[in-house]
Amino acid sequence: MTMITGHRSTHGDDYQLNTSTLLRHSARTYPEQKIVYRTPDGGWDRYTYADAYTGVQRAANVLEALGVQPGEVVGILDWNSRRLFELYWAIPGTGAVMLQMNLRLSPEDLGYVAAHSGASVILVDESLIGVAEAIAPHAPGVRRWVIMADRPVTAIETTLPAVADYEQSVRQVPSEYHWPVIDERSAYSACYTTGTTGRPKGVYYSHRGICLHTVAQAANLLMSAEDTVMMITPMFHAQSWGLPQSAVYTAARIVLPGAYTAADIGVLVDAMIAETVTVANGAPAIFGPMLEYIRTLDIKPDLSRTRLLSGSTEPPLALMRGFHYEVGADVIHAYGAPETTPTTFVNRGVKFSLGGLSEDEKWDLKRCQGLPVNGVDVRIVDGQGHELPHDGVSIGEVWLRGPWTTTSYFGREPDPDQFVDGYWRSGDLGTVTPTGHLKLTDRLKDVAKSGGEWISSIDMENLIMMHPRVTEAAVVTVPHQKWQERPLVLVVTVDGEDLPLREVQELLGTRFAKWQLPDTVLVRSDLPRTSVGKLDKKSLRVEYRDIYSATQPA
Repeated sequence: MTMITGHRSTHGDDYQLNTSTLLRHSARTYPEQKIVYRTPDGGWDRYTYADAYTGVQRAANVLEALGVQPGEVVGILDWNSRRLFELYWAIPGTGAVMLQMNLRLSPEDLGYVAAHSGASVILVDESLIGVAEAIAPHAPGVRRWVIMADRPVTAIETTLPAVADYEQSVRQVPSEYHWPVIDERSAYSACYTTGTTGRPKGVYYSHRGICLHTVAQAANLLMSAEDTVMMITPMFHAQSWGLPQSAVYTAARIVLPGAYTAADIGVLVDAMIAETVTVANGAPAIFGPMLEYIRTLDIKPDLSRTRLLSGSTEPPLALMRGFHYEVGADVIHAYGAPETTPTTFVNRGVKFSLGGLSEDEKWDLKRCQGLPVNGVDVRIVDGQGHELPHDGVSIGEVWLRGPWTTTSYFGREPDPDQFVDGYWRSGDLGTVTPTGHLKLTDRLKDVAKSGGEWISSIDMENLIMMHPRVTEAAVVTVPHQKWQERPLVLVVTVDGEDLPLREVQELLGTRFAKWQLPDTVLVRSDLPRTSVGKLDKKSLRVEYRDIYSATQPA
């Protein structure tokens, strides 16, 4: 890419994009706006943006009192709580780096993340002290562990060394903080990827990158101060898909659900209804049970203003249709990764030029990952590195570049298998239509190449999910002596009973050629998932790699 220099401007281009300015503006302009948060006892409380801003400033003063310097890495072990929300702004606002610590990683991997990032201070919610104690031996560089609790830390037994009491410190510091101006290219936060192979890899987001991502995401989701945003996706990974920043930027009302489990789905839905939530994020693995809970309610809620930002895996059509026709909610398919901050594509609605499509065609279009967010550059590239046309037919690897896309991993040498000419190689296979819509067909490592032709496991899974007895489905690639590879179907059924192969083949026969249809369907009690809720196809491929080795069809 050629860089040229034109005429000098008169703009204040030295004015830095900092995360603290996003919060400061909304707190000053909309001080009365509410933030609702779940309390440790399972109840709910609320305060205002003005209150939160005071809490953020106190938190920044606590960090300064702890000796945290600009550029130091500060980790957090917490759920989507009030304290975490305040630290989200306080840590980067001081010039330090906020380390997002994924609670779904093993203690060994979390310890590696703390050590690799050079974290010197880690703040820990009382409920997670056990996790911190398991991490500590793997992270000897941490000089201070700060416990966040509603009771004195002196009353808490722990083996953590050099413990400090967060709440006691908060009471001792001033309620005002003078924010420094930070070079916008400095890292505001760090997130470590959670792939199924190798150690987690560090992605360090700049103040500039997250500010630009925030503006683009808010515009694409049509967010405003009239919205109420619930952050269901954990804030400890990929900044809850950027919603904390976008919500504050637009001065939206915020709902923080704290820690929750699968048993709390009803609590989440009840809160969504009570607080009139209009924007929420999550994976289909969360939205599916939410829809099932809604179906048990005597009075169905009106969610016609609600946009459910769905990521991790492609949401089944049955799920999107269910939310739309039963309660009016719009499930918005989106695409991104920790490497892209993460939002790159959003499928918010049918493009104005496609208004003449039939209902079935519109629903089929909803299966796409969407249109690129302004600022994102996408290429579809074949195995030889040649760019393919955006014709909706040519399938290649998705390469992405933009102001909020990483160009390297922290502490690692540049790898051409992952970054080329400023583009991040996603590892996803897909096609881009002439209208600009991205449709993923598979992961490079998951695609089945049978008889020299590719078979899309994603499309198969979503068709299988339309079967009334299927609650979960995975299609994995397994070796085959004659055909090189074949797709294997693994399902979880409503009643745990077998699912006839004939029924699956008939369902898939509406979209797939006869030679692409699977030869085997296996029923499981559950399907393994990664720490971010994606199907763990790596473990499934290993488990079933020999299924065709004993007897190969002629």
